[in-house]
Amino acid sequence: MKTNGPLFVILGAALWGTDALFRWPLTAVLSPVTIVLLEHCILSIAVLPLVIIFRRQFLILRRGDYLALAVIALGGSVLATVLFTYSVKHGNPSVVILLQKTQPLFTILLARLALSERPRGWFWPWAAVAVAGAVLMSTPDRQPDRAAVSTPAAAVFGAVAAAALWGGATVCGRYIVTRVPVRFLTSLRFLLALPALAILYRLQPAVQRELPSGLPPVASIAAMAMVPGLAALLLYYKGLQSTPASLASICELSFPVTAVAVNWLLLDIRLSALQLFGSAVLVLSMTAMAFRNAREQGGSARQSSP
Repeated sequence: MKTNGPLFVILGAALWGTDALFRWPLTAVLSPVTIVLLEHCILSIAVLPLVIIFRRQFLILRRGDYLALAVIALGGSVLATVLFTYSVKHGNPSVVILLQKTQPLFTILLARLALSERPRGWFWPWAAVAVAGAVLMSTPDRQPDRAAVSTPAAAVFGAVAAAALWGGATVCGRYIVTRVPVRFLTSLRFLLALPALAILYRLQPAVQRELPSGLPPVASIAAMAMVPGLAALLLYYKGLQSTPASLASICELSFPVTAVAVNWLLLDIRLSALQLFGSAVLVLSMTAMAFRNAREQGGSARQSSP
């Protein structure tokens, strides 16, 4: 079962690719902080029973675990999600997705520093191919009949900062997930983020504290919270249990593949030939890495068997 770790990470990240179907329309009527707060309210209600069930897990947490949880909740759930939503609202979504491809650089650097991970020699060539494919796939369509959407400096900074924060959350998740159940860790991520989001919401100008009215936006927030939110994270953390953080960061690049496909089929955002080529390169490189990792883990298990 452990050999399937990268595949769970890929599937969880693919579900993240459906996020734009819900988040992008919501940015037209709600502020980024309000969207993220309401999303976490729904998630917190959904996971509260799990926290109660696993409440004894608090007794085994170490001091370093609490620091890791703070980075995951405040960095990954609060700041990164708000910054990403802000960038989607004010910038070109294609450029924002492209800038998220810098996340593996932060994750690999932090994993080397915090987890002392040393990827095998084959990892680096495949990582370079995967990142190159992601860059090609995420390049904005330059068709002359389509108006260009500018991305201000603030949106660029927000997207890069979100990538760095998610990279840190990936490393911290790898650090703590070996000692606590996946469902407990996922639940804490949402619950611990809620107080900080409530404070940010109250600090907003009154006009930005407007709440959604009517069923459609409420349904969109609920769907966004449960599918690319809760379901994606549960699959992701399950895979992270047996996947090095550096490899997981590359597997997460399945996010732009799904995002571009969903945008094309459901939002009529087409792809150029260069973007299609980049998508194929990315998918093939991720599949090759997942296969290589599964084969090596299987070989190690056989060698350790009596």
